[in-house]
Parts: sequence; C-alpha cells; structure tokens
Amino acid sequence: MGNQAKMKIEIWSDVMCPFCYIGKRNHESALNQFADNKQVEVIWKSFQLDPTIPQPTDTSQNTLQYLTDRKGMSFSQVESMTEGITQTAKNIGLEYHLDKTLVTNTFNAHKLIQFAKTKGLGDLAEEKLFYAYFTEAKDIADPKILEEIGGKIGLSAEEVKESLTDELYTQLVEKDIEEAQNIGVTGVPFFVFNRKYAISGAQPPEAFLETLKKSFSEWEKENGKVKLTISDGQACTPEGNCD
Repeated sequence: MGNQAKMKIEIWSDVMCPFCYIGKRNHESALNQFADNKQVEVIWKSFQLDPTIPQPTDTSQNTLQYLTDRKGMSFSQVESMTEGITQTAKNIGLEYHLDKTLVTNTFNAHKLIQFAKTKGLGDLAEEKLFYAYFTEAKDIADPKILEEIGGKIGLSAEEVKESLTDELYTQLVEKDIEEAQNIGVTGVPFFVFNRKYAISGAQPPEAFLETLKKSFSEWEKENGKVKLTISDGQACTPEGNCD
C-alpha cells in the first residue's frame, strides 16, 4: 500500500527563541496524549528573530545585555523577565541558563536542521540545538560546535560541512522564512495544523491537543478514512469464527 498518508504539523521556530523550546515540549506533551499520533508528521521550519546578528559570535556579550540594548529596558527588568522564562521552562523539565546564553546568528544552525530533515532527523536536530543553546550555553553558530551536535544525531563531519557549504541548504532556510512572511507569521513558535489552523506561541498542552483533535478529525474526513459507530450482532469473520 506504500507509505500511509499523515497529517502535517509545520512548526516555524528559531533556535535562540526560549519560547520555541517550551512550545516544543508542550506540543510533544499533547502529541503523547493523542491516540492517532502515528498518523501525524511534524515538520520543522526555519525562522530568524534577528538575522542582523554578526558572525562569528561575539562571546563577550550575553543574552541579558543584548535584550537590555534591544528592548530599551533596564538590566534589572530584563533579569526579572528572563527569570520568569527560566521558571516556566523549569516547570516542564527544561534547564535554562539565560544569563550565560550567547547572542548568536542562527542561520548556520538552521542549515544544519535543513540537512538533518533530509535524513529524517529534523526533530532530533532541533532538540539537540535547543539543549546546546539554552542548557549548555554553546555557540551554535560555530561550525565546530555544529559538528559536535551533528555527531550526536548521527551525522558525519563531512555531512555537517556539506550542510554549511552547499547553497541548497541556504535556499531551504530562505524559502521557509519567505513562506512565514507569506502566511503572516510575525513571531515564533508558530504551529500550523493541516494548513488550516494555527497556534501562535508556547501555549499549554491542552490548547495544542484541542487543535490537534479538531484538525485531525477534518483531515481524516478529507482523506477518506471513515470511523463508524458499530452496534455488534452475530457475524462471521474471515478467520472462520462465527458467533
């Protein structure tokens, strides 16, 4: 019968976005509660919150200082804001060190994700990059760090180098970003269910589950799968059982 059709969930995300990692966990929690999750395909899409960040990374500036400068807030206000985000992450089992994370241009990381997607490793690449950035405070623009992360998901050093140097992966990142603009994505995470429903932000698992059920129910009808409510009576089966 070939590959079974699956409903697509597309997630626009940036690896330096703290709510994207939180959103990933909450969405995973919803998927784990969803009975038909084997018929769902998650596709990660690239998005850059700040493409103007220079490369290589300025390791003398941390995220708190960057946010202070960018948002025009006081350092203590930024500290308070990031403490709240860190606590939200902790509540779902994630460990953030936002006082140590680096201000990183994520384009290289997105190229690695695009390559990983061709190997069926997109979700794992996202996970390892989020962990490296928020928990380990690593420079995920550095090719050596990306080679290390690639190794953890089963990619060779040559494959990581290919992801960073082949123009194809640059084009795939740019295509995702352009697509985000076309459908009106202004912030991430942004979840699109079956190209019909969208959830913006790191909402609770219940919100994801509700949209998941609604979109999947419609997808099933469109794809010809019928669920019947059956009143059982005496019948024979192909195995020869008659009762």
